[in-house]
Amino acid sequence: MNLLYRLFFLLVPGFLNLIKPFSSKLRHFLDGRGSIIEDLKNFRNSNPGHLVWFHVASLGEYEQARPVIAGLKTKWPELTLVISFFSPSGYDHVIKKPQIHVDFITYLPLDRKSWADQFVKALNPELAFFVKYDLWFHHIQALKKNRIPVFLISASLRENQSFFGVFGGFFRQNLFSMDWIFTQNQRSIDLLRGIGFHQCSIAGDTRFDRVAATAAAPKALPEIKQWIDHQPVIVVGSAWEEDMKLLIPLINAYPVYRWIIAPHDLNSEPMDRWASQLRVETKKYSDWDPSDSNSVLFIDNIGMLSSLYQFAKVAYVGGAFGKGLHNILEPLGFGVPVIFGKVKREVKFPEAAQSIQEGCGFSVEDEKSLFEIFEKLETPDFYEKSVDSAQKWVKSNLGAADRILEKVSELGLVK
Repeated sequence: MNLLYRLFFLLVPGFLNLIKPFSSKLRHFLDGRGSIIEDLKNFRNSNPGHLVWFHVASLGEYEQARPVIAGLKTKWPELTLVISFFSPSGYDHVIKKPQIHVDFITYLPLDRKSWADQFVKALNPELAFFVKYDLWFHHIQALKKNRIPVFLISASLRENQSFFGVFGGFFRQNLFSMDWIFTQNQRSIDLLRGIGFHQCSIAGDTRFDRVAATAAAPKALPEIKQWIDHQPVIVVGSAWEEDMKLLIPLINAYPVYRWIIAPHDLNSEPMDRWASQLRVETKKYSDWDPSDSNSVLFIDNIGMLSSLYQFAKVAYVGGAFGKGLHNILEPLGFGVPVIFGKVKREVKFPEAAQSIQEGCGFSVEDEKSLFEIFEKLETPDFYEKSVDSAQKWVKSNLGAADRILEKVSELGLVK
């Protein structure tokens, strides 16, 4: 299996370069990796100090890493912190504005052995963190060859992952190369111990730390507050077409609300089409004024959503009917009950089932069930109980980043 894996990454870059003229997404994926090693060497020449490396797949995993990154910088401010992304969508989002505590942002090279060796040599970290699941064999082996400690944080393991499948023996090498694995839940601990790995502990989901920090200090957004006045607000985060099919009748039935909708796709076409089906006035944020009387505001930019939840009475988070549920913890961090579509693969989104069990998350599968839960949340007693449940659940899950940093200190891994 090792030979097949190496052969795959020897051959696949050439194949991808052959077909990249026919795909703008693939071209973007490959071109972004064109000068990784050179850029990294230049950075290290100017920043030769002690360095900690975090690798994430995309934006969601970066959000999980941020509380640990902030904690490291607070405790050891002299550290240089580098974050690498596999996905262009995550990289593109983060690189657009300065990231407090992060000194350098890069792509991860494809997992060819020679490229991984070059990357780790140029990076020269004293400690590496991988977040949740995006583990690459040759990069991890390059770290171990150089005796660099490696942690996996916010791990959420499932029986159907590659570590436990037909070729599990090969992929389990990534797990057994870890100096410590911090999991989100007991099920992951049980799976690890079932394959004989015991350097692990439950730290929890660092996203709770992140959403609590956002809720404690959101962007003020005074123009939004002015427009809302004293009317109740529903915030819709990451709306897809399938979500809006359910939501449009609800919006038409409740024109008294202010509806703030952040679409997954920022192109004008879907927003214009949705607006044409609504019986209330709509505006896009880019051509809107706080004095406008519109009931619906489409947020056609990136970066506002997490702070918009501060104004919500109820939130709806999209994606469950499509590629996957987006972050329901952001509204819950503000104590806002959240509605979402029926999740297809519950094991991938354990927070959805847990929020339902806690009484602050509500799953819907059609227009009828959406109206039913919305009407329940209009009942003061039911609503207040949901708010209280959200606040208690988030509070009970805080401290994951602190537990990780305690282990780093205990092992003396940062100089």
